[in-house]
Amino acid sequence: MNRLGKISRFYTKFASVMLDMLKFSRKPYKLGLVLSGGGARGFAHAGALKALEEVGIKPDIVAGVSAGSVVTVMYASGMAPEEIIKVFSDAKFGDFAELGVPRDGFFSMDGFKKFLRRQVRYENIEDLPLPAVVCATDLDNNRPVAFSEGTLVDCVAASCSIPIIFKPVRIKGVTYVDGGVLANLPAWALRDKCKYLIGINCSPMPSRGKPKSLMDIAHRTYDLLVKNNSQAQMELCDLAISIDDVASYKVFNLKEITRVFRSGYDNTLQALLDAGFTLRGERRKKK
Repeated sequence: MNRLGKISRFYTKFASVMLDMLKFSRKPYKLGLVLSGGGARGFAHAGALKALEEVGIKPDIVAGVSAGSVVTVMYASGMAPEEIIKVFSDAKFGDFAELGVPRDGFFSMDGFKKFLRRQVRYENIEDLPLPAVVCATDLDNNRPVAFSEGTLVDCVAASCSIPIIFKPVRIKGVTYVDGGVLANLPAWALRDKCKYLIGINCSPMPSRGKPKSLMDIAHRTYDLLVKNNSQAQMELCDLAISIDDVASYKVFNLKEITRVFRSGYDNTLQALLDAGFTLRGERRKKK
């Protein structure tokens, strides 16, 4: 009986350990989607979302940086990809950025915050119907951060605050700037939470001439930053899609967003078909 009791206790303990391990390794979401920064080129993400929908893919959680965070919260609020483009169709850079004293940045994000409040009727990130994560850079502590809760417009503004061009955003006493400074594709924020992860990168390195102004220098510096930190993040994804043909579009040019949307759609749909998906959302059978 003693021997049987020991064996029974051993298997009970073994089973308990195995259950704990399974609970620890189980990821809360099946499919995650991460969207890069890219300024006006970020509207390629709306096109990418349309392509994903057409093959029957709907993410369980979405994370974004900078322009990707704007598309993230709009999509997570229930807006269709075409609606996202529509609300920006008559907009221009001056509608979102207000020129200020260039002590810590040329433009404030106040206009952008007002616009976002009108378009997304949720106060906090955690209130969104679809789980969402907004990523930014903590400038005080030199680290990337992932907001899964908090005031939506403040977190998105922080994620979009390109250094020098925009003033940093302070949240609860901490200074934040654009998430692309450290990780322009926020795969790091979802990799451990999702069984499968798709990444969309719309920040290819553009081919430009010599910078001629302070704004040109800021743009070039930012382009170099995001190019160098995106590759490692793409490697964390199960499927990484790069929208390379948007490189020629300027970061703040909203006049070409329809073309950018189309590029995102075409490139993503082709990548999905190449990966074996069909327009019915079923995997092709291996021959």
